Amino acid sequence: MSDLAGGFRYLLAGQRWVLGHGRWLGLGLLPGLVTLVLYAGALIGLGAGADDLTAWATPFADDWSAPWIGLFRGFLTALVFCLGLFLAVITFTAVTLLIGQPFYESLSEAVDRSEGGEVPESGLSLPAELWISARDSVRVLARVLLYGILLFALGFVPVLGQTVVPALGFCVSGYFLTQELTAVALQRRRVELKDRLALLRSRRMMVLGFGVPLVLSFLVPLVAVFLMPGAVAGATLMARDLLPAPAPHEPQDGQAPAGHAHPEQPAPHGVRAQGRGRDGQAGQPAAPGGQAKGFGPPPPGF
Repeated sequence: MSDLAGGFRYLLAGQRWVLGHGRWLGLGLLPGLVTLVLYAGALIGLGAGADDLTAWATPFADDWSAPWIGLFRGFLTALVFCLGLFLAVITFTAVTLLIGQPFYESLSEAVDRSEGGEVPESGLSLPAELWISARDSVRVLARVLLYGILLFALGFVPVLGQTVVPALGFCVSGYFLTQELTAVALQRRRVELKDRLALLRSRRMMVLGFGVPLVLSFLVPLVAVFLMPGAVAGATLMARDLLPAPAPHEPQDGQAPAGHAHPEQPAPHGVRAQGRGRDGQAGQPAAPGGQAKGFGPPPPGF
């Protein structure tokens, strides 16, 4: 449960960060607004044509008597629209991040810079970054589509399809939504897709604590647009703490670096490794109560 609460704290920390840096909030809204207009049109079209689609797909029910044909096709229409909404929630983030790649890349770097320590750079050109982002998004969406088909089929199971399946759908959506958001920071750190997925699987409850509330909030119109900049900031904060601290370079004479008796070990979850803060001072301890300097969340003992 501590990991679940910790993931939610990262989400809140990201929203606090962008509220404290209004310039990034304004810039981060533009890609989301463009994507929202595109998806609103697609969902309106799906809602208008879902009845015709289910009628075309179920010709065997043409001879059924009322009210069974209406109930059956009405259920299928709702299921088709829910599947479309499920895919929209997942792909919304991927498309928004692709459209706003330069904005969100700069936002993620600004978060790293404000938290202190190293600010990684991919060293790739913008076309190369866009290509890698699009390629990885397609691979992730292929996985999501497989889960979506499975959940769609399970939706026909009585009781299970109306209770457990929707909950599983939100968990799957939250997991892959978090993957897309953390990719902004992890791609700059040259972490490949396979390694990113393995990293998130190792802290599955934290990922769900971050992603599921975000998915639920995305169901409210316009909320996704306003939360996207903070979601990218929060995912960057989480990525910083999920990755182990880099080991210091060994000196050639075999002696430990000055001021360190032993090489640094990765910081435990929720506690940042000591590094250079915003004021340039090295080795500053965390603030009382475990709150690291900056906007990062406290340790998981919540």
